[in-house]
Amino acid sequence: MASRVSRYSAPGDSPGFLLWKVSNQWQRAQRAALKPFELTHGQFVLLANLWWLQEHSEVVTQNDLAHHAEIDVMMTSDLVRKLEERGLMRRTEHPHDSRARSIRLTAAGKRLVGEVVPVVENVDQTFFEGLGAEAATFGALLRRLGNVAAIEVPGD
Repeated sequence: MASRVSRYSAPGDSPGFLLWKVSNQWQRAQRAALKPFELTHGQFVLLANLWWLQEHSEVVTQNDLAHHAEIDVMMTSDLVRKLEERGLMRRTEHPHDSRARSIRLTAAGKRLVGEVVPVVENVDQTFFEGLGAEAATFGALLRRLGNVAAIEVPGD
């Protein structure tokens, strides 16, 4: 007789495992949609978040972008550098803080966001359409989970 290691009788009974599986399926669909644009999902997230921040703030720092997108500051720095090399973002002197750099989308970056956001939103619509009327409830549950699951992780 096997010893009991898990509280679940099968992997499919674990909410964490189910979330991991569904998240991987969704990420695969997004990666496929972003491939023709030569963007990783992380790059897309930064581009879309920078577009949104620029619409609502005059000056955006790299730290603002990392915080808003909830991406690690070092990862954000690497992604911004790659997007800047592609001519999609530009870092400049901050107008009020000599220690900070402001960050902006270039005209090419804005055009790309305009092309890619509808593609990503279509992937979401297709992926979640099987939920039917429950899609709004699912979105509300995800927001709630994101709020209650925001726990301190040791070492972060």
